[in-house]
Amino acid sequence: MRRARVLLADDHLMLAEALKKVLEVEYDVVGSVGDGLALLKAAQKLRPSVVVLDIAMPLLNGLDAGRQLQHDMPEVKLVFLTMNEDPYLVAEAFRAGASAYLLKQGAALELTKAISEVLKGRTYVTPCIAGGLANLSLLDPESREHAPQPTARQRQVIQLLAEGRSMKETADLLNITLRTVASHKYRVMELLQIKTSAELVRYAVKNRIV
Repeated sequence: MRRARVLLADDHLMLAEALKKVLEVEYDVVGSVGDGLALLKAAQKLRPSVVVLDIAMPLLNGLDAGRQLQHDMPEVKLVFLTMNEDPYLVAEAFRAGASAYLLKQGAALELTKAISEVLKGRTYVTPCIAGGLANLSLLDPESREHAPQPTARQRQVIQLLAEGRSMKETADLLNITLRTVASHKYRVMELLQIKTSAELVRYAVKNRIV
């Protein structure tokens, strides 16, 4: 029987190596990357069955990378592995296309089971936070939908700028022109009625773009 192909995405290299050893018993771990942009490239090349990804990653965060993966490769199962127990973030992960959400502190015990579940077409949420999801109706999705939202490309630009990269570095990383980066930045600031770069960074942090 062919083993499922798993791709790891986490900027903590020691953790990724430990996860690889755990998973290799049952799955083919086809690669490991440390940022969201590298994840998108590796997924296209390696064609994994499952991607295990962190939310907080440089260059492109896990939520936005997950959304892009679901758009480009909807057959791939997303297993989010993070330190964050916030039920609002859990909901955001499932909106991004997650099949599973679990915490790093329980990964050694739960990750193999979570992958097994998602490969059967089921969802998995670590039991220690599942109880907190009962009130997810409080998320008020309607108000979220009507609030102004940057595009996927604009979110990429915001993240890189908020991480301290210059507009030229951002342009080089995304393979776009400096003028395009500036255009995205100022369109977002206009959309969100933000006046300064410092406010833009605060927005990125508050909305978990970085």
